[in-house]
Amino acid sequence: MEKENTLIKRKKTRQIILGGVKIGGNAPISVQSMTKCNTYDIKDCVSQINALEAYGCEIVRVAVPDKKSAFCLNKIKNKINIPLVADIHFNSELALIALDQGVDGLRINPGNIGGKKKIIEIVKKAEKIKVPLRIGINSGSLEKDLHNKYINKIHLAMVESAIRNIKIVEDAGFHEIKVSLKSPSVLSCILAYRILSEKINYPLHLGITEAGTVFSGTIKSSIGIGILLSEGIGDTIRVSLSGPSIEEVRVGFQILKALNLRNEGIEIVSCPGCGRCEIDVHNIAKEVEEKLSFIKAPIKVAVMGCAVNGPGEAKDADIGIAGSKKEGILFKNGQVVRKVNEKEILDVLISEVKKLEDNKAADQIKIPLSSH
Repeated sequence: MEKENTLIKRKKTRQIILGGVKIGGNAPISVQSMTKCNTYDIKDCVSQINALEAYGCEIVRVAVPDKKSAFCLNKIKNKINIPLVADIHFNSELALIALDQGVDGLRINPGNIGGKKKIIEIVKKAEKIKVPLRIGINSGSLEKDLHNKYINKIHLAMVESAIRNIKIVEDAGFHEIKVSLKSPSVLSCILAYRILSEKINYPLHLGITEAGTVFSGTIKSSIGIGILLSEGIGDTIRVSLSGPSIEEVRVGFQILKALNLRNEGIEIVSCPGCGRCEIDVHNIAKEVEEKLSFIKAPIKVAVMGCAVNGPGEAKDADIGIAGSKKEGILFKNGQVVRKVNEKEILDVLISEVKKLEDNKAADQIKIPLSSH
């Protein structure tokens, strides 16, 4: 049977390497996030980054609004394991300091960095030390001439801004770039990325900026990023939420898993509940998701409300539970394994999933046969 993810034909873009993480080409679509603290608070910043890494974050960005923050970048980098990107606005000098501090990547906004001369200055230094750049176009900070030229067609303004600034970078002899076109408008982002994807071959970083709260922002990001990914557009993503950065990473991976573009970690399959439901599906599913959030192996877990349809409806799950009166059933791959006391059903499921992860890990460890 054809795998579902073969239905998505990704555009093969020019590959760049950011601190060891490959972006573009045939590389997996990476998930990024950003710290939400003062960058000069090194302890807090490192703590947030380590927590993000534990949830699977592959690239992290930090805001660099001043020199105090810029001169902390090297100390932060030396205490973390994932690539560090400096996010620069308004002050090109901060970009130069960040490069001297040894960051793995640099994000600049051409619309507010100070013009062509400043961009070229940054590019020359990045080229010298082999650090890739993200040309980050934001609808809220476009060049004035483009903003006036494309009234009510913000997507066209973003595309022209990107093309204009890519040419500046290319003319300076630099090609290690990725590009983003961000707006709070889902439709503007979709239209802009579609057009730009046809015009350039650089990797694209997807995101809906200022998307909103964890609830509304998840919906907007899932629609915008999901539509583009389903069309084969995009090489790395960041879900921007007014909430904990960890939630950005969790949502990012869920978007990729929903499209079968990544399969790491737990995937929860749970019924919505109805009159046949005989267990607290909502809370059990929530607890399972929280307590198994650190599982790395690709495991599909089902939490079903009744034993009548549960195993059949979730037969493609690796493991699952379904409720019944005062007891539930544990099933694997659609086959009932045993009955479980209602009070023990959550603990049994979590224990069995951890065993399944251990078995999957053991299967991956192959001892080669001696040739002698």
